[in-house]
Amino acid sequence: MPKRASDLLVVLVDDEEDILFGASYLLNSHGIRSVTALTDPRELMPFLQSEKAAVIVLDLFMPHASGTELLSHIVQNYPDVPVIVMTASQEIETAVSCMKEGAFDYLVKPVEGNRFVSCIRRALETKGMRREIGSLRHSPIADGLKCPECFSQILTCQRNMQLLFKYIEAIADTGEPVIITGETGTGKELIAQALHQASGRSGKMVSLNVAGLDDNMFSDILFGHVKGAFAGADRDREGMIARAAGGTLFLDDIGDLNMSSQVKLLRLLQDYTFYPLGGDISRISDARIVVATNQDLYAKMVRGVFRQDLFFSLSIHLVDIPPLRNRPDDLTLLLQHFIEEASQAMRKPAPVPPDELLTLLSAYEFTGNIQELRSLVYNAVAQHHSGTVLSVQSFRDGIQKTRGIPTVGKHPSEDTTGCALTITGKFPTLKEVDLYLVEEAMRRAASNREMAAALLGITRQSFNRRLKNLCKL
Repeated sequence: MPKRASDLLVVLVDDEEDILFGASYLLNSHGIRSVTALTDPRELMPFLQSEKAAVIVLDLFMPHASGTELLSHIVQNYPDVPVIVMTASQEIETAVSCMKEGAFDYLVKPVEGNRFVSCIRRALETKGMRREIGSLRHSPIADGLKCPECFSQILTCQRNMQLLFKYIEAIADTGEPVIITGETGTGKELIAQALHQASGRSGKMVSLNVAGLDDNMFSDILFGHVKGAFAGADRDREGMIARAAGGTLFLDDIGDLNMSSQVKLLRLLQDYTFYPLGGDISRISDARIVVATNQDLYAKMVRGVFRQDLFFSLSIHLVDIPPLRNRPDDLTLLLQHFIEEASQAMRKPAPVPPDELLTLLSAYEFTGNIQELRSLVYNAVAQHHSGTVLSVQSFRDGIQKTRGIPTVGKHPSEDTTGCALTITGKFPTLKEVDLYLVEEAMRRAASNREMAAALLGITRQSFNRRLKNLCKL
């Protein structure tokens, strides 16, 4: 069971005993009882070798050891431990230098008690989230899984994803074709990699996106060619199917494969044989075929643009990945994971997501799913230059661009019988637009006014006033 924030160890380092006593008493009175105080900074690094600190509060100017050097050592050796620098220096340059070095926050003495406790709590929450993410990376909802490490790249705590993992393990060693379906950005290739790893096949997984490939290009890339097959073919070249021998061939965007290429793929599935371009000797393949799509292949088959025999040959096993909006428990984990990832890539301290941000994202439909969330986070972290709390505004801007103007519509998977604002038909009045936006925000937020206000980019108070005025119309 993960530790509560109040059970995580806070280490205070300051040469002034009165400050240590006061800070320890203050934290204890607010329920943070696991506190260690060190008056000699030279004791800190040996202490950290034997004890697991969750947060370190470090005075910058002490005898015997430089707080700045200690900060550098901590960040280098214990990067997951938030460090709060607390000092009497009010120089802006010092604060900026500490934050660039990797400090979680910078407090100037004397610190107001509530602010000190609030800062410690935020750091503990960040540490707790990092630990939870770390444990999920190494053991993703592992109960009942035979190969939890096969799914270590998929961050989740959702029950429906655990059931999906169990199904993947059940079909992994059959060797039969698999269709992976899911919206854009749900992680179809990660699922294919997990399936391949769980299968225990000796060969490697080879991936090919077939969208936009004409028949000749598809045949050349997949099956290879012999010398003299066409102008410029001055030597034999093996195709991806040969490179996937004993392993898995993953074909992404299979719904975009043209009809001529579909015939060749069908022959490979039925006979396990193929011909390189220009060759007259068939070759045998033992690669497993796994395909992925964000389209409805059955509907394409009914329309006659996807071969029926190919559809049924491929669809022996079907893995359907739920969209992010159906994985609400994963949102916080993925958000914090991408903040950490982006901050590390940009070499800056990881900011803390405010509650308002989670409220906003929880009510958003995420048509681009996990990839869209990652893009929003990277953009926000890139624009974050000061403070410890991540700004919500860049997320609002990104969401607004995704939704597009002038059309305000619903997600394709939702009921579309309601109102939508378009530039066609009767031009709406401002009151009609205002009323629709408020109603739509309330619908998407399940009548939660705080969420609805966050969706509209206004305060709860402004939303209440707007709602009250509209009720008078």
